[in-house]
Amino acid sequence: MTAVNKIAVLTSGGDSQGMNAAVRAVVRSALYHGIEVYGVQRGYQGLINDDLRSMDLRSVGDIIQRGGTILQTARCKEFLTPEGQQRGADVLRARGIDGLIVVGGDGSYQGANKLSKLGIKTMGLPGTIDNDISHTDFTIGFDTAVSIVVDAINKLRDTMTSHERSSVVEVMGRHCGDIALYAGLASGAETIIVPEVSYDIDLISARMRENFEAGKRHSIVIVAEGAGTGAEIAEAITARNGIEPRVTVLGHIQRGGSPTHNDRILASKLGDYAVQQLMAGDSGKACGVIDGKMVSTDIDKVVNSKKPFNMDLYNLALRLSQ
Repeated sequence: MTAVNKIAVLTSGGDSQGMNAAVRAVVRSALYHGIEVYGVQRGYQGLINDDLRSMDLRSVGDIIQRGGTILQTARCKEFLTPEGQQRGADVLRARGIDGLIVVGGDGSYQGANKLSKLGIKTMGLPGTIDNDISHTDFTIGFDTAVSIVVDAINKLRDTMTSHERSSVVEVMGRHCGDIALYAGLASGAETIIVPEVSYDIDLISARMRENFEAGKRHSIVIVAEGAGTGAEIAEAITARNGIEPRVTVLGHIQRGGSPTHNDRILASKLGDYAVQQLMAGDSGKACGVIDGKMVSTDIDKVVNSKKPFNMDLYNLALRLSQ
């Protein structure tokens, strides 16, 4: 006998590729076990507004390959207040919903944590391209975002080489530089700038000039937005060596598009795992994957800890960019 008979699922915060795959997995896994499922429209705003709809197999048909989220997402200032959080809990109880699965990033986890403290059985799934959620190696959408950035840099290299120019590529990552790190390493960027590691713009500028003087035909600098804007980095380089890098800000294109097979599989595994955990009577947890194994960690611990930066990978990129 399961510990839950009726659950809800919502997506919150910034969308990430693979959210639909996660929703699909939650719905289909729950239905397989005879559990009713409701989808919450527009995140916590929809929860407060009691905007829920029953989900069946047809509700999640043909969505595993789609970016974005069919449940939509929205910011909700009201849910930041104790009154809003209590309203959300009351809506779930009034509908007889036993558990809630939240797909999102840090802010979404904060909301799930509040509901958990109000007695709602909750599970969090890491849905954010930034890969900034602790106690999981990867988040849903990260692999796709990195692939998009790598593809963009590949295209930029073609034109930069043709014109013998340098390029500064600004990517997302306010507090976490993983997109810049992984994409920079995968694309062979000459310089990777992230918020976790201090950088010397004088050294970067001098090295760029030396490379061009030695016959190098192009140079790529990738910067996470949390370490500075692409325009700021380009202006600083020009002021020091006279080279005028072209700036490309990839912006929200990093969140769009069809998820990679890695993100589809990760989302599917996490969605099913969250349902299994609720069935086992677990609650107040964040689901993740560490060293290839599914794990659940107290969500309170996750929201109050910072994911460590992979310095080994950063140093590898540094060595290989010489």
